[in-house]
Amino acid sequence: MKIHIFLILASISQVSFASNQTITSFSKAKKTLQTQVYNEHRQTLYCNASFNEAKQVNFPSGFTSNKYKKRAKKIEWEHVVPAENFGRTFAEWRDGDTQCVDRKGKRYKGRKCANKVSSEYRYMQADMFNLYPAIGSVNALRSNYNFTMLPAEESSFGSCAMKINNNKAEPPIEARGRISRTYLYMEQTYTRYNMSSQQQKLMNAWDKMYPVDKWECDRAKKISVLQGNKNLVVESRCASKNLW
Repeated sequence: MKIHIFLILASISQVSFASNQTITSFSKAKKTLQTQVYNEHRQTLYCNASFNEAKQVNFPSGFTSNKYKKRAKKIEWEHVVPAENFGRTFAEWRDGDTQCVDRKGKRYKGRKCANKVSSEYRYMQADMFNLYPAIGSVNALRSNYNFTMLPAEESSFGSCAMKINNNKAEPPIEARGRISRTYLYMEQTYTRYNMSSQQQKLMNAWDKMYPVDKWECDRAKKISVLQGNKNLVVESRCASKNLW
């Protein structure tokens, strides 16, 4: 009997029942965020830059970008927990799949293959709780780097206190709480994703040091309705502050 129950449980998808099961594509997630979540709060995560409905950026005073200058002009939607960090748990990302063959007969793998073959990956990639607006050049330079503290580094973007060096990134103080609770949400919600012990310690510390504000709570409420699942991490913090 115990063996039978174990086999049933083992056959269940690794995505928990509290995960995104509504937004089916990254492009749909981005459009939904732009038009229904950030339509009345058009500010980026890292630099507090404003942007309009056409995703054009109004740079904050003193902002500079020495790389990816064309991308700096537009808003992009950043995976705070990089897609690669959870994508590599999918065999299609790591090894490819028989369905992942281009018109010339060449096999491919990585994000493109996982997106084509795995519905589980598509839902995870499109989870709006993990997506935030960022200036394109900031998104590009951050890449898939983990967050840490870089006390000896100067800002990579002038007045915007986003530091990136040696495949690591330190976000501005005002973004750290939201980042931490996004990491905690992704780990709690998707059994495929696990932080390193070092990253977990940092995110737990930032969660305590930088509490939720009204906008973070309002954002979570909107996404919960649109996406059909709760962010229990943010909801619990908001409830404790009487913001839910």
